[in-house]
Amino acid sequence: MIFSKEIQLDPGRFIKNDIIDKVLLRDLPSLYGINDIQELNSLFLTLAFNTASEVSLDSLSQGSGLAKNTIKKYIEYLEAAFLLKTIQRVDKTAKRFKRANYFKTYLTNTSMWSALFSPVLENDETLRALVETAVYSQWFHSDKELHYARWKEGEVDIVELNKRKQKADMAIEVKWSDRNFSKFDEIDSIWSFCESNKIKQCMVTTITKNGWRNVNKLDVYFIPASLYCYVLGHNIIESKGFDIEKKSNKLVTENNI
Repeated sequence: MIFSKEIQLDPGRFIKNDIIDKVLLRDLPSLYGINDIQELNSLFLTLAFNTASEVSLDSLSQGSGLAKNTIKKYIEYLEAAFLLKTIQRVDKTAKRFKRANYFKTYLTNTSMWSALFSPVLENDETLRALVETAVYSQWFHSDKELHYARWKEGEVDIVELNKRKQKADMAIEVKWSDRNFSKFDEIDSIWSFCESNKIKQCMVTTITKNGWRNVNKLDVYFIPASLYCYVLGHNIIESKGFDIEKKSNKLVTENNI
């Protein structure tokens, strides 16, 4: 199918019409007792357009006019169809909230955004959210317990919680910029989070910059987002752990990045 000349000429139409629409509008809604397909479609488009953004049931309910329980059911369906994935919030000390009022939703594949809306250019403001979505889309194929952290003074994009110890093991800040490689003050949130959770190393994505830097006694590994997605996807497929230094540096050298 992917070798079809017709599909290659217009992959966006194929993704939208033959994949998204079939799953969203025809194949699975009946299994979840969804009668109003347009309501479901409208909610999906809202969440898809705002991928990587924090939302709440209250804001979604007010914006759509739908009941919160209906929204929950629709999101459950969209996750079952592997169109979206929700990520829950933790605080600065990696503690879960008793009431999960806020969460983020991510498209499971960034190509859906362009198929649904429009192609994204290099300097498009949407690209930052889509890069974060791309990184998460790789992690979705693992069994890691991922969250994002947000508190009054800051936010960290990706936090892995140790299921046994119930503590934060990993912190990643997804950036689409090379500025932070030299301007450390712009990543003070991840430094603060790591200090609060006694994390010794963390990661920040870039466009092209690569290498270790020490920021306020915290070892920070900067890696191009594209390279990180590649290495992460490769290692998940191979069912191996992600060795930040060895794997990334090896691939960086091989690709002359």
